[in-house]
Amino acid sequence: MMASVLSRPNDQSFRRPGGSASRYSRPLSLALIAPLLLLLSIGFLYPIGLLIKLSLFTPELDLSSYRKIIEQPIYLSVMARTFKIALFVTIASFLLGYPVALAMASLKRRLAAAAAAAVFIALWSPVLVRSYAWIVLLQRNGVANNAMTELGMVEAPLKLIYNEGAVIVAMTHVLLPFMILPIFAALRSIPQEYVCAARTLGAGASTAFLRVTLPLSLPGVFAGCVMCFILALGFYITPALVGGPGTLIVATLIGQQATVLLDWPFAAALSTTLLIATLTMVLVFRQAFSISKGFASVD
Repeated sequence: MMASVLSRPNDQSFRRPGGSASRYSRPLSLALIAPLLLLLSIGFLYPIGLLIKLSLFTPELDLSSYRKIIEQPIYLSVMARTFKIALFVTIASFLLGYPVALAMASLKRRLAAAAAAAVFIALWSPVLVRSYAWIVLLQRNGVANNAMTELGMVEAPLKLIYNEGAVIVAMTHVLLPFMILPIFAALRSIPQEYVCAARTLGAGASTAFLRVTLPLSLPGVFAGCVMCFILALGFYITPALVGGPGTLIVATLIGQQATVLLDWPFAAALSTTLLIATLTMVLVFRQAFSISKGFASVD
């Protein structure tokens, strides 16, 4: 009797009129999210506002920092290189991460938990340690060059580090868990009955995957691609260590302008430009994935 009373609360004060018991009233909902909104305003919106103000007013309205970005080709080249590397890293993470997530989703509960634990261990490893590991592997006298030399594949050590290829490989390794986990979660939420129904109606394994599994997993693909792309745009440690001075990206350039040259307005202009470009790319990603019925179904 007591259990039945506790399982069905009669207090109507937290219910919305005409709604279910799981929904709160509007004032209570606003009160619950007020701390989060306050934290978001103080920790994100206010600093972004100061950044934009610093890039525009020094102390009067001045667009010279933005004109400098447009007029000097080197800065546009750095911006283009940053987006190119971020795009390649996102594509590589998807091509490597989707099969891993698909294999994890097909495992039984205990094996899937073990595989997820392995992904989390890679995620929790410090970025600095993983970047130095790639230096050990790819340097002139590193593991990769020594192995190829001993096997007779090359006569002299190759330049495998301090180039864009090394940056893409190292950043893909670091960001791969951010692609695997959202796709894995999306795949695990797909009822197996859908695939079984498609196979029963005559679809082959590849057709069932392309017509059922892949479209329904696009929300996870969207989340993973957005996270990988945005994180790749702001990466600092890995490109600085593995790429060297010849692979300058926007994050490294901003750090140089702010800490070495002390040109804070120009650093703020670069940051604002990168922020606007990132938001634009997120909208493009969303529009591209919203074409799918699988993504539209959760919108």
